[in-house]
Amino acid sequence: MVEISPTLVVIIMFGGLLIGVLLGYPLFIVVGGIGMVVGLLTLGMPVFPLLHLRVLGIFTHYVLLAVPLFVFMGVMVERSGAADRLYGGLYIWFGGLKGGLAIVTILMGTILAACVGVIIASISMMALVALPEMLKRGYRKELASGSICAGGSLGILIPPSVMLVIYGPMAQISVGKLFMGAFIPGFVLSGLYCSYIALQCWLRPELAPPIPVEDRAVPLSKKLTLLVAGVLPPAFIVLSVMGSIFLGIATPTEAAAVGCVAAAVLAIAYRQFNLETFKEAALQTMRITAMAMAIGAGSSMFTGVFLRLGGGEVVSNLVLAAPGGRWGSFAIIMFITFILGMFIIDIGIVFIMIPIIKPIVDVLGFDPVWFALMININLQMSYLTPPFAPAIFFLRGIVLPEWGIGTVHIIRGVIPYIVIIMIGLGLCVAFPQIILWLPGIMIK
Repeated sequence: MVEISPTLVVIIMFGGLLIGVLLGYPLFIVVGGIGMVVGLLTLGMPVFPLLHLRVLGIFTHYVLLAVPLFVFMGVMVERSGAADRLYGGLYIWFGGLKGGLAIVTILMGTILAACVGVIIASISMMALVALPEMLKRGYRKELASGSICAGGSLGILIPPSVMLVIYGPMAQISVGKLFMGAFIPGFVLSGLYCSYIALQCWLRPELAPPIPVEDRAVPLSKKLTLLVAGVLPPAFIVLSVMGSIFLGIATPTEAAAVGCVAAAVLAIAYRQFNLETFKEAALQTMRITAMAMAIGAGSSMFTGVFLRLGGGEVVSNLVLAAPGGRWGSFAIIMFITFILGMFIIDIGIVFIMIPIIKPIVDVLGFDPVWFALMININLQMSYLTPPFAPAIFFLRGIVLPEWGIGTVHIIRGVIPYIVIIMIGLGLCVAFPQIILWLPGIMIK
């Protein structure tokens, strides 16, 4: 067996992680392989019982059962066709504003985030429904694509976020409290996005021409009908899931099962539920869940060996020694999370980072729910910051050649939203009750 210092452990393991990811290998193979190799070289055969217990803990955690349930719920909502009706209801009310269709896109993303929670599904629906309409109306490509990426990524934060379901067990925090704490920050970001679009289009009307009056000449009764028909079904799903958690009726896992039933009822009501739809939803659920669990298993092997060899103490000492006291340490953790988001999928960051930084958070004395949501707000940027930037590449893979949208247009479009997320982080630092108010009043 090879003896290496804890400092060298940090350099080798995180250096290997970065190299493996940049070379394009799947994350679960990189983290699992590094954990296995370093563990065998330093600990020998006793590493296998350690890794077995770590992986078993991931696969048998009751709360993580909510992951496939929430994924199935989101995929079923996607297949139901609810997005078209939602967009139509919002379109007729906000389309007359300068930048109204981009604002509608953000609002649509906010509502879908509370129903779907699967980013690729949200971005796909919004791109196919909203993007052609914005381009037809003469919207600037950067504005249109940026609003889709930003609005579609809100599902990382707004419950029922799969990310929060994973974060809770990792940090030993109630998933229900995380759900409640995430609502207001998610709506604050949505409001900031809409305000930015409105201000931009007021200063530069050529970015987003309003819809002609004749296209909006719809009787009030029909406008109300379209709005109710578009918004009420998603609201039914949100209330069935979040209401049961807030009132203490169900655990997040039980509420996820309720959400699956509600989503299936919605698909039946829209006459979209059939054997083919169910099969596609089940297969998509299996793919996403298997990906998340594979990353979780590999990451648990990585962190198990990392912590056993003293790497966690090195990181803790480095962070706690930062100038500026606990806020200096907080800034370093936020910066590391931001940088990792450029290269690693958000689920991987949570599985790798949380076991390492949890002891640091306890020492710093931050409220664990507040800190958890600050990490998840930060992770919003991971979907928008190249070179990884899943939202950018999801959208780029969907756009048709005749739309004339390139990767450069999308990157330019998302840059303002990265700045807005930083502003949102600042607001939650200055006013922590943005996060902590709802968890404080929820029924236990």
